[in-house]
Amino acid sequence: MKYLFESIFKKEEVGLTRLYFTSDIHGSEVCWKKFLNAAKFYNADVSIMGGDITGKLIIPIVDENDGTYEARAFGRDEVLKDKKEVEELETKIRSTGYYPYVCGKAEYEELQKNQSKLDKLFDKLILDGIKKWMELADKKLDGKVKVFVSPGNDDRFIIDPLLDGSKKIINPEERLVEVDKYHTMITSGWVNPTPWNTAREEPEEKLLKRFERLFKLTDDYDHLIANLHPPPFKSNLDTAPKLDKNLKPVVAAGQPVTVPVGSTSCYDLIRKYQPKLGLHGHVHESAGFVRIGRTVCVNPGSEYGEGILRGFLIDLEKDKISKYWRVEG
Repeated sequence: MKYLFESIFKKEEVGLTRLYFTSDIHGSEVCWKKFLNAAKFYNADVSIMGGDITGKLIIPIVDENDGTYEARAFGRDEVLKDKKEVEELETKIRSTGYYPYVCGKAEYEELQKNQSKLDKLFDKLILDGIKKWMELADKKLDGKVKVFVSPGNDDRFIIDPLLDGSKKIINPEERLVEVDKYHTMITSGWVNPTPWNTAREEPEEKLLKRFERLFKLTDDYDHLIANLHPPPFKSNLDTAPKLDKNLKPVVAAGQPVTVPVGSTSCYDLIRKYQPKLGLHGHVHESAGFVRIGRTVCVNPGSEYGEGILRGFLIDLEKDKISKYWRVEG
């Protein structure tokens, strides 16, 4: 099996750059560790994480003051007999992208009543998690591979200084950066409006101006990578369940109804400027690739809750994309 992998991922072309791209791991510690190892495993020169890296939920583990702890996790009630079981549950929670928090009954009840305190705790857990991830990256990465990590619409602005402060990771957000000696990349984690009112979303008319500013940072679109978090509208990379006013999936004839939820701004500007490559995420259910004119656009999708890291490998030569294919592990 080792030799099979070596054959599949071997780079034979001279002057080729291999990109590994993934997105939307939403706090999964397992997926983060896999991302840090991905370049070595896939023989890649550049690794790119396309946003939405923080978790969405706190799972309290309540100290019952009798040596036991209780938690509601993964759809069932858990009674933990000792601190070892607590640590095991904490590890499992972090692996699936949530934040465990051990507290007493009084604090748990206060957090349920006090939204301000809950928000401050969420901020703290996010910052603690990203700080730990950056420390792990600085320890594990050897500097031979360029590693880009940017925020997405679900990521609060408090994480940006931690990404900027990493020794081994480059935060390319809202900038033009050099990928290799031929290719540059623009990046934005902002998206068109969602039902969840996330941190980095805005109406399409503002998003269009934001993205256009980035495209105008260069005039070499033949060698440009557009790392834009939302997929282009009606690209088949943006198909998601239609939701009702209660955010529940709409069902017709026993089947879920789906709709395109991508960005018209993203589509229009890719059609206008025709970059070499479009890197997208955001819509977990809609993995795939498509051509918009000459631009190859990809969305790896996401199964972070299962600890599966979905990605794309893209082999770039100076004047063409040699090949691209989806991987997961």
